[in-house]
Amino acid sequence: MIDGNWHRLYNNKGKKSPDLGEYDPLTQADSDESEDDLVLNLQKNGGVRNGKSSLGELQDVDSDVEVGMTKQHLSEGVVEEYPSEATNSLEQKTANSLMPYFRTAIFLLTVVVSMILVLVCAFLIPCPARDLHNTWIRNLGQETGGVLFSPELFDVNADGLPDILLSFTALKNASVQGVSKPWVTVMALSGMNGSTLWSSHVKEEIRSVQCKDLNLMSSTEPVCLITGTSKFLSLLSASSGKPVWTLDSSHLPSGTLAAPAVAVPDIDGDRVSDLVVLAIGETQPDLCFILVSGKTGNPVGGPVKYSINGNGKLIGPQSHITSHGAVYILFGFGNVQAVALRDIFAQARNRDSFPPVLQREEPEWEKRRSVNLSELIDIYSGGVEFLQAVKSPEGNCSDLLITTDHGLTLLRGQDLEPRWTLKQQDIDSQPSPGYFSNDQILDFMIQAQMVDGKSGLPVWNYELPCHMKKSDALSVMTLDKKSVFLFWANKKQSILKSLVSENLALQEPSPRVHHLYLLHPTFPMLLLDLSNTTGTVTASSIGINDLQKDAFYITVTTSITSEHQPGFLSVSKLRLRWALMSQSQEVPLKETDPKISRGELRRFLSRIKFTDFAHKVRCLCDNRICAQKTKENEQG
Repeated sequence: MIDGNWHRLYNNKGKKSPDLGEYDPLTQADSDESEDDLVLNLQKNGGVRNGKSSLGELQDVDSDVEVGMTKQHLSEGVVEEYPSEATNSLEQKTANSLMPYFRTAIFLLTVVVSMILVLVCAFLIPCPARDLHNTWIRNLGQETGGVLFSPELFDVNADGLPDILLSFTALKNASVQGVSKPWVTVMALSGMNGSTLWSSHVKEEIRSVQCKDLNLMSSTEPVCLITGTSKFLSLLSASSGKPVWTLDSSHLPSGTLAAPAVAVPDIDGDRVSDLVVLAIGETQPDLCFILVSGKTGNPVGGPVKYSINGNGKLIGPQSHITSHGAVYILFGFGNVQAVALRDIFAQARNRDSFPPVLQREEPEWEKRRSVNLSELIDIYSGGVEFLQAVKSPEGNCSDLLITTDHGLTLLRGQDLEPRWTLKQQDIDSQPSPGYFSNDQILDFMIQAQMVDGKSGLPVWNYELPCHMKKSDALSVMTLDKKSVFLFWANKKQSILKSLVSENLALQEPSPRVHHLYLLHPTFPMLLLDLSNTTGTVTASSIGINDLQKDAFYITVTTSITSEHQPGFLSVSKLRLRWALMSQSQEVPLKETDPKISRGELRRFLSRIKFTDFAHKVRCLCDNRICAQKTKENEQG
């Protein structure tokens, strides 16, 4: 068999083959060597195993030509496959080598974008302004008429800090040689530094400036309501002081404004709160109510006249909304009476159909109408000095705190029955509500005495010399649901020092020094002296800085001058947390056991934070709620 194969191979030498081409001995020799290498490579790589190719075809080992052709085809296949694997390997290595660069580039890009965003926020988005002024004082010139109301604290420049709005009558030099004339000004001062934000000249003295809880514009622009002492009623833009509307004085032909206007729910259907104005004639019993549109300043119907009996101080008017949603107006002279807003509306518009907000009544209040079925409801009679709406212990409505010249009485807002009565003489200031006890029921401070809101009994008092008359105590809420109370009084001295001071006063009178004291319920036997002044404190208010959880005390004082010269009016600000930590002085009321260390007190004071809290609860906030409740009752 072998001899036959060699014989065929020998006969084919030197012959031209159509498949293999022309015979070349040198080429044939190289081919034999490459074929041997190829066979070894194929065997190593598994190309030919047991006489089979990688394609599964049987090879004839006796045929030289078929073996050569098979080797050639296999060699071509292997040559094509090997570079492909090498290329993939190179690409993978290249990709692996570029990954760190990609990661670094992404990281740097993220850092750059973050820095750009930080810069944009820092320069384009303004940060809330921080109150860095612990105290300031602003002189307003010589005053002639005084200040008739406490400063209104309201943020008019949108910096997050309440600003001070007040009105005063000062002397202004006229064009005539050195002649001064009264000049009434409404002014807004920055709560940050006391600078003037805007000022406006008005024709008459101002009785009140109201900016809080007003919904007298269809837009979100804040506004302030200005009420004069005669015939001036105007709505101003809080940010600029420019008038939005002014009530035409012809609607008050024979009367003057008796008190600040009262905001009531929408009664004319324009989705803006409206006003009730009380005007008084030449004689005291002649009173009339005028409904005014809060959107346009035009009257809603005609005036509604009442004749009332009473002697004493004008009380109110105040708006009171009961737990059932009925709206009443409280007012009186030395007493407290009520008239339903629906009755005023019916007479002003001369019709019996009511808007949804006026379709409700309070049964317990209606029982108190007079025997002759008059429209006035008697609430309280006898020497009334102040009327306050305070948060009820039940939390669903407001109670009525009535201060008379002989005591305090707290009436339930639902049925007007007294909760308690406290007898006390010579009350000359309005009680300040706040949380002194731990029962979360409002207590009341009046003339350096604390009255428990649950029982009406005194729970704290102390004799301080010469409590400043007509200077109301104020309170401010802390985050731990306690209230601190601030009031003005003279410094208490020992008997020996007081005798020496009296002798010196007889020889050479000296101005009396008034001190601002702070009382915290945690340390009832300790007062903190925060500040003092020799001037007369005519008004004061407390504002809250929500961003810093701080409070500041605004004082309006008049300096003491000669008898025939008007004093100089000034407004000052005092940050409470700064005053507590930096300049407060301890005034122990009596010895306590154990004594309070200075370090313990300072640590406690450093943790105090203040917050805003309303002591009055409105039973109804949205007219749509009234309409929905009325509809439900009709269906029921």
